[in-house]
Amino acid sequence: MAITSVTTQEMAANLARQAETARVNVRSLNEECGIFGVWGRQDAAQLTYYGLHALQHRGQEGAGIVSNHDGHLWQERGLGLLSDVFRDPTRIEALAGESAIGHVRYATAGSHGIENIQPLMVNFHDMQISLAHNGNLTNAKSLRQGLEKEGAIFQSSSDSEILLHLIRRSKADKFVDKLKEALNIVRGGFAYLLLTPHGLYAALDAHAFRPFVIGQMPDGHYVVTSETAALDVAGARFVRDVQPGELITIDDNGLTIDRYTDKTTLNIDSMEYIYFARPDSTIYGVNVHKARKRMGAALAAEQPVPDADIVVGVPNSSLSAAAGFAEATGLPNEMGLVKNQYIARTFIEPTQDKRERAVRMKLSAVKDVVRGKNVVLVDDSIVRGTTSMFIVRMLKEAGAKSVHVRIASPVFKFPSFYGIDMQTTAELMGANNTLDEMRDKIEADSLGFLTVDALVKAIDLPYDGEGTGLTTAYFDGHYPSPIYDYEDSLADFVATGAVDFTAEPTTTYHPRQVASLRNEEIMADGTIHLDSQTIQGVEV
Repeated sequence: MAITSVTTQEMAANLARQAETARVNVRSLNEECGIFGVWGRQDAAQLTYYGLHALQHRGQEGAGIVSNHDGHLWQERGLGLLSDVFRDPTRIEALAGESAIGHVRYATAGSHGIENIQPLMVNFHDMQISLAHNGNLTNAKSLRQGLEKEGAIFQSSSDSEILLHLIRRSKADKFVDKLKEALNIVRGGFAYLLLTPHGLYAALDAHAFRPFVIGQMPDGHYVVTSETAALDVAGARFVRDVQPGELITIDDNGLTIDRYTDKTTLNIDSMEYIYFARPDSTIYGVNVHKARKRMGAALAAEQPVPDADIVVGVPNSSLSAAAGFAEATGLPNEMGLVKNQYIARTFIEPTQDKRERAVRMKLSAVKDVVRGKNVVLVDDSIVRGTTSMFIVRMLKEAGAKSVHVRIASPVFKFPSFYGIDMQTTAELMGANNTLDEMRDKIEADSLGFLTVDALVKAIDLPYDGEGTGLTTAYFDGHYPSPIYDYEDSLADFVATGAVDFTAEPTTTYHPRQVASLRNEEIMADGTIHLDSQTIQGVEV
């Protein structure tokens, strides 16, 4: 009998794959990151820390801040939660200066090294640049291969670094023109913050997949961040949403609104409203909590449970939808599940017992609430179904008479490529099972989802353009742009007509509802300039 030798490296690789499989099986959807930037404040790094704290839900794998002190950039970053990275107060104290950008990151598979923690920073002979990125570039693989063939040396495996190489290779004279040229090369979902010794720059992709907002401090200085909730924590007032294709410059002269492209449309990721964003955030005029309540009410109308006794929401992102379901039906909205908010992050071994124990460490059923009851369990989404099965099982073990699962979003059938860590159909329960099969696998008594039309109506985006203004591709297969390097992965679905791609926009999106700012000055080159004085009000 032949003996197969297994090297230490092969064993390590196998263990790594098992660990990653385990991590995939217990996690839910994950956003790539959250970003925050400020210019002109003596407490810039500290303020950035507060802003990032409000965005911790968008990424827990690493955090970093870069400050600008007298024209020199300084960086502090590390793995773990924001509070872990900056547990030593001297790390914040080291970030002196009047401007800063920060980043909290969720690491996708195979990219857990410190080299990928942002903000990234590069030192050229004539300037420094720091970059923070929220999203995912859909042509990153081909761009990186092309750059490497031309001699580029990458320091990380992150697609975010590509923009820095493109900026440096531009032949344009001015930095802002180099940046515009680079932004017109990358594709996909991105909200960028770049810090240089001379200014803070913010850019949003031509589809506005990710939320991005501008705020103003009481002293007149500006901040840019991923969600309005971070503005509230920082003490800034909301000024406006960054629009698709815009390039914002903030420096000692104030704020200038420019465009790097006029070929734009609006395709906000619907998962921001369903799951990712904080309930106290507002995205393009729509409060997230209110949108989720409307989703819950619509779900109650579309997927009723005739004999239900109580409604139970899965903490935390589903509580608003559960409230809407209960309010629409007149059923009691009970706390049948409690989440341990202080659970430590643990390594989970690749066994079903350990995966289930991980869920039980995070959630526990309130036996006296669910015992003998027909429970409507409201959740925001089902991705792999593993967590749903464990929760249903937990409720029944606690004495629930029946558990009827209602999902406040449509069936998740197709991958995301614009900034969510979900890029293969193999991971999606909805892509590989019928509704009855899904119900049986999660061990529920019944299972129902919201329709795409009801979701769009519940979000109620104030939008007049073509389409809905939302990205719902994960549910209906209609991707609002080409996905470039990823298109081969969906070739079978394209062949059957289940998936299609809209061409890149050729016209300009004109928002109907966006704040028009006081103190605006239209410059000769067509850009909009705002001075650094406090804005007394905004017009909508």
